[in-house]
Amino acid sequence: PPQPDLPAAPGALVEDGGQQAAATTAKRSAPMPNYPSAPRHSGFVPGEPSLPPSRGSLTTQHHRGRPSWCPPPAPQEAGARLYPLHALSVANIPNSSRGKTSARSSTVPAPEGLQSRRCKLLEEDSPMVQAGKRQRQRYVTKVGKCQVNLGNIQDKKRFLSDIFTTIVDLKYRWFLFVFMMCYVVTWVVFGFIYFFDAWVRGDVGHQGDPEWQACIENVDGFVSALLLSVESQRTIGYGTRMVTANCAEGVILLIAQSIVGSMIDAMMVGCMFVKISRPKKRAQTLIFSKNCVISRRDEKLCLMFRVGDLRESHMVDAKIRAKLIKSRQTAEGEFIPLEQSELNLGYDTGEDRLFLVEPQIICHVINRHSPFWDMSAESLRREQFEIIIILEGIVEATGNPCRAAGMTCQARTSYTEDEILWGYRFEPCMSLEKGAFQVDYSRFEMTFEVQTPAASAKELHELKELEQQEHSTLSLYWDHLLQPC
Repeated sequence: PPQPDLPAAPGALVEDGGQQAAATTAKRSAPMPNYPSAPRHSGFVPGEPSLPPSRGSLTTQHHRGRPSWCPPPAPQEAGARLYPLHALSVANIPNSSRGKTSARSSTVPAPEGLQSRRCKLLEEDSPMVQAGKRQRQRYVTKVGKCQVNLGNIQDKKRFLSDIFTTIVDLKYRWFLFVFMMCYVVTWVVFGFIYFFDAWVRGDVGHQGDPEWQACIENVDGFVSALLLSVESQRTIGYGTRMVTANCAEGVILLIAQSIVGSMIDAMMVGCMFVKISRPKKRAQTLIFSKNCVISRRDEKLCLMFRVGDLRESHMVDAKIRAKLIKSRQTAEGEFIPLEQSELNLGYDTGEDRLFLVEPQIICHVINRHSPFWDMSAESLRREQFEIIIILEGIVEATGNPCRAAGMTCQARTSYTEDEILWGYRFEPCMSLEKGAFQVDYSRFEMTFEVQTPAASAKELHELKELEQQEHSTLSLYWDHLLQPC
């Protein structure tokens, strides 16, 4: 009912309220003659005190994982799309399938915005969302392969300008196909030219004539001309087919095929040698620990992982660095997808240069310059990021001719937020046996739990400063008391 313009007396308000309640009760109890009665969910009985329903009865009326007091999801509008959870992304990550959107498409906060945000936060802890986070796309796989596909390249002439690198970068099946086709095509082309020359000069029709001066002997068809082309380019020389001195074009053709064959041999053999001798396979024997650990070292919170080399021929001038891949939004509203930031592994002190003879634990000190300065054990489970580890070094010269000295090798791996163990430490895997140090790689992945505070490095630093300040205040107070009057 509309509110009165003037405030009424207290007694009148009570009487009016009682009459309105009675009228409402009568309306609810009266049956509706023209409409079917809707099923009741609350079981309200007029005249009896109504009790609040239990939490279980309310949650059964909604979808699993959504609280009872959360509003139902709004119906999808025409043309609305659903997008999967992208790796390291936020809700408004740009997607190629979305097309161009205007700046006015941002939502205006409604009065129930706080309640809807609380519902979203609770829904993020549901098993389906957690499973989606675990199955998200990685930027770099554990074996070091970059999961980035390049598309819509318009200027493809650049690949032909560097044909040597293009051929070397091909996969082995395509590389062998190009290798074979280079020889087969040249054999067929020169064989066709030999057959055409012999057919024009009449050598094909005068086979067996001793008085005929043939330009190309013993070529009676295309197959015999093809055999002549293969024998000439590969310098086989069986002696039954040959180019004579009776024609100048035959000599020129033989010289041209010899030059082209030498160029093909030089290029294809060089590509094969470079492809085999690339130190890419050397990275298969450089291993990384499966997980990262976070614990305290020298009273500092540190993020650590372990690297090792399985070969006895060591890497020369090995260097290691780390990148943090994380999407963020600036204060101006600009969204930066998959932003790369550097993690300090000791490049200012030289600790990033490794003498990789035995497995080593690489440490990143979480200080005020670290992106993990505000991260605690609780906030780690809500983050979405990826740490890329890059280990580079020069392959040591060995007796294998396919391994040239001075070739740089690079090994990569990655760690996501669910592969970081808070409050753990790596077990030692070295021992002294029979006058030498023995490395047990079966303990390379083993960790053990240690006592580590769950607070962030920033909170621990502030707590330490507060304790030092209190200690200095107490020391000054006792020094003042101990002074003589």
